[in-house]
Amino acid sequence: MLVKVYGAAVQGISATLITIEVNCTQGIKFLLVGLPDASVKESHERIVSAVQVNGFKFPRQQIVINMSPADIRKEGSAYDLPLAIGILGASDAIQTKKFEDYVMMGELSLDGSILPIKGALPIAIMAKEAGFKGFILPSENAKEAAVVDGLEVYGVENIREVVGFINGERTLESTKVDIYQEFLQNQSAFEFDFSDVKGQENVKRALEVAAAGGHNIIMIGPPGAGKSMMAKRMPSILPPFTLDEALETTKIHSVAGKLDGGTSLMSRRPFRSPHHTISDVAMVGGGAYPQPGEISLAHNGVLFLDELPEFNRTVLEVMRQPLEDRKIMISRAKFSVEYPASFMLVSAMNPCPCGYYNHPEKACVCPPGAVQKYLNKISGPLLDRIDIHIEIVPVPFEKISDRTPAEHSNLIRERVLKARKIQEERFRNIEGIYSNAQMTSKLLHKFAEPDEAGLKLLKTAMERLNLSARAYDRILKVSRTIADLDNSEKVLPSHLAEAINYRNLDRETWAG
Repeated sequence: MLVKVYGAAVQGISATLITIEVNCTQGIKFLLVGLPDASVKESHERIVSAVQVNGFKFPRQQIVINMSPADIRKEGSAYDLPLAIGILGASDAIQTKKFEDYVMMGELSLDGSILPIKGALPIAIMAKEAGFKGFILPSENAKEAAVVDGLEVYGVENIREVVGFINGERTLESTKVDIYQEFLQNQSAFEFDFSDVKGQENVKRALEVAAAGGHNIIMIGPPGAGKSMMAKRMPSILPPFTLDEALETTKIHSVAGKLDGGTSLMSRRPFRSPHHTISDVAMVGGGAYPQPGEISLAHNGVLFLDELPEFNRTVLEVMRQPLEDRKIMISRAKFSVEYPASFMLVSAMNPCPCGYYNHPEKACVCPPGAVQKYLNKISGPLLDRIDIHIEIVPVPFEKISDRTPAEHSNLIRERVLKARKIQEERFRNIEGIYSNAQMTSKLLHKFAEPDEAGLKLLKTAMERLNLSARAYDRILKVSRTIADLDNSEKVLPSHLAEAINYRNLDRETWAG
């Protein structure tokens, strides 16, 4: 008997419908075709054990299974459940009339338990678009898939539950999620707050400017000055997720298998902090079957690179294009996968190998030229994509011991939100531009053109501080953001002066 069961293959952050055709005829062979990988082929042993342990009879017939379309590679163990149900249906062990209404996915253990899968959310979206009535999947992934409205989502623990449901002997309770309630409930719950940071008002101001305009930022300072501490608090002052941003970010984490069990929709912007020993493939994504890398997992959030010069040169260089294009295309011989990568880069570094160059109290012990050599580990093109350079000095004891509470993150966030709303209105009719950091040279001339006094100040600063030519556009972008925070329509000399102070590494005399 020939039956059809439906599953899905995840490619990038979208899913493709897979039709699993199972035919049981006279014979003894088990044939699985349709470009399955090794883990799919190994499903035979898992299915036999799961079926027999749960009291069902595995057919002693020739079983031919075709996974269509046959030119898409099927990978992973998530096809175990539809394959097992298809085999039982083709051998007349269970009814088949419900097969056409549901997409099924799940990995089987030898006792018939159904284990979690990756990419439940993209599969659920595809199932709804394809007109299926529901989606049967592991219970741990049910809340994630239930985000999709208008699709019945059934979380199951064991293959017996699926068989009972298919035969009409058992009713399953569909999983319901109040998206808006869960989404709004956790938006302002942050583990870290800027009120914990004593002193460093100039650095907190720079981070506020970076958050308000979506600017990339680098912090330079000695060990223990608070670089990592402040970076971890960046998500608490960024604007909250929109529903579309949350959905897109959740899809990426779902595909990568990075969602916590029982999570429905990500409600806070991601904060990714990879170690400096990371490979270039792990950073941008890839592998034999391309998976999202750290830059995509940080999409719509923050990518924090601590000890920036210690990262492998190739790792930093592969980030240059994604920083500009806000997406990454991973190409293989037979296909290409595109992952979004619109993230805010926050990086930190010591000023020299010993860490104490420009320290107010401790002497630098690095040999001549070491500071410049250390800085040269970061290429000019990468540094060119970082708008704000801020130098940090250690906090004096008086500030550390001060019991006066510092400004809370929610107050800073309110100012950031006001600035973002101004930018949203400004770029409403310009496709692909959402913040000041994304402005082109043409838009800079339109929205960030300084007056005569401002141009004079900028010219003087560039000459006296030996600022490089690439600093010009960056200063204008940052000054436009500072003007937005000041609720000013025009870029004033005071805004330019502050922006000029955020270009430490562009000064030719900085490294001595």
